Amino acid sequence: MRGLNKVTLIGNLGKDPDINVLEGNVPVAKFSLATSETYRDKAGQLHTSTDWHSVVLWRSLAELAQAYLRRGSLVYVEGKLKTRHYDDAQGQRHYVTEIIGEQIIMLDKKTSDATPPPQP
Repeated sequence: MRGLNKVTLIGNLGKDPDINVLEGNVPVAKFSLATSETYRDKAGQLHTSTDWHSVVLWRSLAELAQAYLRRGSLVYVEGKLKTRHYDDAQGQRHYVTEIIGEQIIMLDKKTSDATPPPQP
């Protein structure tokens, strides 16, 4: 049986995307995405729980992120989970789990820069 690695998130960017250009002129964008869940406890108190996700976008999606996404932007991200590891200077192994974005949709409302027509 084949496996399935699929992630779907809707959330807000925690900061502007960090853009790097790798060897071969390949752009990559990284940003944190906050997803929040609100619930009421038995006493009726409202609680909000926020999770933070690391998102990585490659090539044209990275360019799109650079041009249009900013801190606070509301986006839909679809992709897959990827875990990688690295060893620090002390030889300690660290694991990082990221969402590799394969599709994004900007959900912010369009803002109009046009000035309203003059009143008669």
